[in-house]
Formats: sequence, C-alpha cells, structure tokens
Amino acid sequence: MAGRGGWSGETTKGPAFAALDLGTNNCRLLVARPTASGFRVIDAFSRVVRLGEGLAQSGRLGEDAIQRTLDALRVCAQKIRRRAVVRSRNVATDACRRASNCEDFLGRVRSETGIDLEIITSGEEARLALAGCLPLLQGGEPRAFVFDIGGGSTELIWIDLGGDDNGGGPRILGTYSLPVGVVNVAERHGCDRIGAKAYERLVREIESMLVDFEADHRIRDEIDLGAVQMLGTSGTVTTLASISQGLPRYDRALVDGSFLERDAVLAINARLADSSHAERVDMPCIGRDRADLVVAGAAILDAIWRTWPVGRLRVADRGLREGILLNLMSERRTPCSAAVN
Repeated sequence: MAGRGGWSGETTKGPAFAALDLGTNNCRLLVARPTASGFRVIDAFSRVVRLGEGLAQSGRLGEDAIQRTLDALRVCAQKIRRRAVVRSRNVATDACRRASNCEDFLGRVRSETGIDLEIITSGEEARLALAGCLPLLQGGEPRAFVFDIGGGSTELIWIDLGGDDNGGGPRILGTYSLPVGVVNVAERHGCDRIGAKAYERLVREIESMLVDFEADHRIRDEIDLGAVQMLGTSGTVTTLASISQGLPRYDRALVDGSFLERDAVLAINARLADSSHAERVDMPCIGRDRADLVVAGAAILDAIWRTWPVGRLRVADRGLREGILLNLMSERRTPCSAAVN
C-alpha cells in the first residue's frame, strides 16, 4: 500500500528520509521516499530492546538494556547511511523521559553510533502518533478517541475531526499520558498466569487512573450519542487483531486498518490472563518477545474500553514514525540536515 503512511517496495527517485522511534520496549526505524500522495517505505527495522527494563524500580537505565539498545541503534545508523538519508528525526520517549541517567545514555548513543536522539514530550508523542494514524480516522463520527499503549506509558488523545471554524482540519481537544505501559505493568504484576481475580484487580486499578480525563472531557456522553470512533496503535492491538483473525503469523496487510469487536476481544483477553507464560509463547503472533507483555497490554485496553465503551476499535500498525516522516517531507523545501554524524 502506498500513499499517506504507505508501505511498499523500492523506489529509486527522490531523497530518502528516516524516522527513528526509541521506546521503552522497542527500537524502530522507517526509511522512506516521498511520493505524490505521501511516501513509500524503502527500509525498516524493529527490535525489542527493553530499554526500560527495571527502570520503575531503580529510576535508571540498566547497563544490559543500554547495550542491547546501542546494538540496535548501530543497525539503524548503518541503514540510514546506506540509504543516503538526507534528513531524519530520531526520537526517544518515556524511558528516556524518566531515567535519571538519560543524559549519559544520550552521550553514549551519539559517540558510539553517530545518532542524536531527541527526547520528546508526551504531548508531542501524541501529536505525531495522531499525524501518522489520521488516514484511518474516516467515517461519519465527528469525534475520535485514539490511544497508543507503549512500554512505559499510554498516550490518550481526544479529537474533534470537524476541526475549527475555519476548516483547519482535526483539532485535539485533550491529551493524557497514562503512566502505565506494558513493561512497567508486567514487571510489577509478573508475567506468568495471572488468573481472573488478579487480572480484574489490575484492570480496575488502571481504570481508576482514567476517571479524571473522563470527567474533564465527558467522552461517554458523546459515545452515548454514537458520535465517537476509536483507534488504537500499539503492539497490543495489532497482536490482538492477529489472534482475532486466527492468523498463523503476523501480516501487516491484514491487520493495519482492520477492526476489533469489543466483546470478542474481551473474551481473548480473559483467555490470555488465564494462560501461562509458556502457553502464550506457543500462541501464533505472540511468541517469546510478547508473551510476558501481552496480558499487561490487554489489561490496559480493557480499562480503556470499560471507561469508553465504543463497540469496535480500528487497528493501526502505524503511528509515531509515520507522523515524523510526513512532517519531515512537508518541510523538505527547508535546508536538509545530516541524518547521522
């Protein structure tokens, strides 16, 4: 699929741009060239690095996590150079926002890989994720609720799709960075069989953190009027979409833009919570990388869906990186900066 947020094969024309997203759990890179309607991806990289491992307890990035991340960033740097990228934006999110030794880490990244990482705020993270997902927010509902379940936090965005009075496009009505993600929840509650009662307590705990955002924006009132569409972008929702479709292995073409029905997903979540770590490892589209995190993500999704019971959820395998690329390409008439020193 080409176009806005498009993924497709090689194209040899035009400059190459790169977007690197270093999160609490993953290191991801996209390299793309602009097209008439958006961009075409020419290279990509994703690796689980667990940068935020142990961060909730120590307040610091651990040496093993730093080494895993540096290894991944070296691969990213090689790809950026090989593709002759003319402009990149390399962002770090929640783990680096929280870590007391983040400045030392950024210095090591710069000296050992040539990559300058930029720590972005949760608000900027939400804005970029929305820019990447916007093509999937279509239909008659005038409001949208978008969320991104990350490793260390979950970003919530409440949007008026009608825009301002001057026809300026979608308008963000509110954002909230929920201080829970799949890594810190899994570390606190364990990754083996959690069981129905413990899972219910976990969901209620997360649900209690959403009360103030609902009180500020009264989103349920709009849901009751049938005026809200919901979209999720994260490994949690793409994994659940794969399970719901019964896929033997992950297939982005079948997942991105698909829909999840609330009742069906709640049943899947209950089954996951009652499964052991070993059983989840053996499940298609979960595997070893996600077996210890998927229940934590399911609990966060359950809490969101209980608070805002939209009947179905649009699934996005796109977000922050795509938003970065679109922004970079819209500015491509400005002087280009070096991608990697």
